[in-house]
Amino acid sequence: MNDFWIACGHHLLDRDEGGGLCVTDEFLKAYFARPELMPPDDACPVERRLHRELLADPRQGVGADEIAGISDADARENWRFVLAFRDLLLRHPTLEAAYLASLRSGANDLPPLFVNQLVHVILRNALDGCDDPFVLRAAELFFRVQRILPHEQALLLGDEEIVGGRSPTPVLSLMSMLGATNEAMLDILSEENVEAYWQRSDQFDMALDLTAGGRGPTALAQAMMRWVSHLLGIEVTIEPLRALQDAKLTWYVGLDTEATRLGDRLWQGEDVDERDADRVLALFRLIFADSSRAHDDVRDEPVYLILSMTADQKLRMKPQNLLTGLPVKRLEMFT
Repeated sequence: MNDFWIACGHHLLDRDEGGGLCVTDEFLKAYFARPELMPPDDACPVERRLHRELLADPRQGVGADEIAGISDADARENWRFVLAFRDLLLRHPTLEAAYLASLRSGANDLPPLFVNQLVHVILRNALDGCDDPFVLRAAELFFRVQRILPHEQALLLGDEEIVGGRSPTPVLSLMSMLGATNEAMLDILSEENVEAYWQRSDQFDMALDLTAGGRGPTALAQAMMRWVSHLLGIEVTIEPLRALQDAKLTWYVGLDTEATRLGDRLWQGEDVDERDADRVLALFRLIFADSSRAHDDVRDEPVYLILSMTADQKLRMKPQNLLTGLPVKRLEMFT
């Protein structure tokens, strides 16, 4: 079986009987060894001692007074964030339970970097054994900001970190034959190069075709099904749609901030202008395998999922909305 997303650190974690990820000293030490936390040459003795001790014992308690004793303000902030993240993981039996507890609290006190890294490794666990690179590339949307790339009538997505700092219009490999030149080059994931994904999965340098009716939306639907099944312990069927048409939005989930705003307007019966409608990237219909798991008032109705881009043509998917927005009676599998 091919491995993928090795950089997320899943191989440093243990698993419990239910398949959840259990934190280990090795996983915590990997965080304390990150460049952001490596004391620079001019770091104060307090920061150097703290870093040295946590590398030796990553679970040791650290008081607020110790952090306050670090002379550099940026270093103090970094340590507060990483220790709050560590303490969240240590309070719960699994990373999945920690993630769900963070969602339940509604505190939003974890930096997006840590949230995305947590989603990354949990999703790696949920997709363990998946042998379809299209599903894996689509799943990158859960924890990596995407940019919509211009290419004729196709809806192509490229990783924002890869293409964002280089050019607003990176060249796709299928366009290179036309003589276009640019330093940001992406291959579009296709049947011809699909096997290359295994070696490139940690590079995030392959574009995804999310054009309606193609393989991309189906792959994203499969990734979302695995996510819901893993974290909520319920089975659902998700299928891509070409349009909502006259569907009754009894229940919907916006998969990003823009989609939630649009869904609210549709649900309230407001008209949606062409500009907002053009921002919709994909639509899905979700059906519960066991309708008794849904709230009684929507038991026999499908749930519609909406995915949209921002005004600057970026996609910031919020996978937590799939967990908190579904009308389910039981909140989660991991507690």
